[in-house]
Amino acid sequence: MVIATALVAGVVPAGVAAASPVTTVTARTEATWTAEMGTAVQEGGPLVVRLGEGAPVTTRFTVTLPASVTGRLTAGLVLGDLPGPLAGGDGLPGAECSVNGDAYRRCGWGYDTPEYPDSYGDGYVLSLPPTEAARTLTFDVRIDPTDPAPVGQHTGILEMKDASGKVVATGAAAVNFVLGTPEAYWRATVHARDKAGVLWQYESTADPARPFKPRTRVGGGWNAYTAITKLGRTNAAGEGDLVARDRDGVLWYYEGSGDLARPFKPRVRVGGGWNVYTSISSGGRGLIARDRDGVLWHYADDYWHTNGPFKPRVRVGGGWNTYNLISAIGYEVVARDRAGVLWSYAAKDPNDWSESAPFKPRVRVGGGWNTYDTVRRTGDIDGWSDSDGIARDAAGRLWLYKDTPTAARRQIGWGWNIYTAII
Repeated sequence: MVIATALVAGVVPAGVAAASPVTTVTARTEATWTAEMGTAVQEGGPLVVRLGEGAPVTTRFTVTLPASVTGRLTAGLVLGDLPGPLAGGDGLPGAECSVNGDAYRRCGWGYDTPEYPDSYGDGYVLSLPPTEAARTLTFDVRIDPTDPAPVGQHTGILEMKDASGKVVATGAAAVNFVLGTPEAYWRATVHARDKAGVLWQYESTADPARPFKPRTRVGGGWNAYTAITKLGRTNAAGEGDLVARDRDGVLWYYEGSGDLARPFKPRVRVGGGWNVYTSISSGGRGLIARDRDGVLWHYADDYWHTNGPFKPRVRVGGGWNTYNLISAIGYEVVARDRAGVLWSYAAKDPNDWSESAPFKPRVRVGGGWNTYDTVRRTGDIDGWSDSDGIARDAAGRLWLYKDTPTAARRQIGWGWNIYTAII
C-alpha cells in the first residue's frame, strides 16, 4: 500500500498555477516499514530435546538487525504455551546461553523477569544474555535433557528489545520436549529371590510398553535370609543399598557397588538381635521395624556410618500389630490392616520431622489390598517419576503404582509367583 504519492518536480496538475520548485516526498511502502524490523531465525528448525538422555542439546538463533538499531539490547525466548507461571521456573529444564560465541553462562526461566519483562504476560521467558547491537548476532541456547520438562512441542518467538522496550527483532521459535530413556541413575532395578535362593535383577527401561530388560543373575545363597529390604531405591547405575536378616537374627548390610553387573559390595555385619522384629521395612528416612508387642521403632540413616549404617533406634509408637503388612510406596509408608484396607503415613515436613515422630497422621487409601502378598517401593519403572511402587497379587501378576498408592494401577508383568521375595 502506498503511504504517500510522489510529486515530480516540474510537473503541475491542470488548473494549478505554477509556483516555486516543488519538494519531492519519497514513497514509503509496507515493505519499507517491515525492513526496519530485524529478524530472528532458529537454525535447523524446532529443537528436539529427548528428556533424560545424554548431554545437553543446543539450538542457534541468528538475529539480523537494521543499521538504525544501536545500543544495549536485551533478548528473550518467549514460549507462551508453557504451563505456568511457576516462581523460579520450577519444572523447566536448566539452560545455558552464549552470545556471539562467548562462553556459556546460566540463563534462567522466569515469568516477567526484571532482566526481560514478558510483554505478552502469557508464558515463560528464557532471558538471554544482554549484548550490544550489531548487524548480525548469534544466540546459542543449550538445554539440559536430564531435568524435568513439560512434554510436547512448545512454540513462541525469540525477540530483542532496545533500552526503551521497543521490539527491534523477532522470529519464530519452538522447543519440542519428548520422552527419551532416562540415564541409568534414574531407572530403577527390582530384585527377586527364587525358590532355590538365587537373587535376580530386573533393570527398568522407562518404556511403558516394555518396563524391564531380561533378568540377570546376581548370585545364590539368599535363602539364608528371613527378611530382605532396600534402603530407599536401587538403580541401573548399580547404586542403592539393602539389608537382610538371617535365621540367627543377625542383620547384614549390602552397600551398592556402582557396578550393575555386581550391584552390591560384600556384606557387612550390622548386629544381632533382629529376630525380635516381625516386620522390617524402609521408611522414615531410614529403617522401620515392628516388634512382637506392636511397637514401631525407627533406625534413622547414619550418613557418616560412624557406628554402622543406622543411628540407635528410637521408639515411634505402639499399636502397629493391627497391620499385617508394612511397606512403602513413593515417599509414603503404607500399612494394610486385616480387613484389607491400606493406610498411608506421609513423611512430615522437614521443620516438623523428628526420629520419634517421622509421620503425619494416617490417611485411608482404600480397600481390597489383601489381594496382594507383596507391596514394595521402587525407583522409576516406566519413565519420569522418582519412586514408583509395585505389588504382586496371588496370581503372580505384577502391578505398578506411579509415585503414590492412590494412583491407578497398571499391570507390568505376570508369572512373578516363581519368587519367594520381591525386593
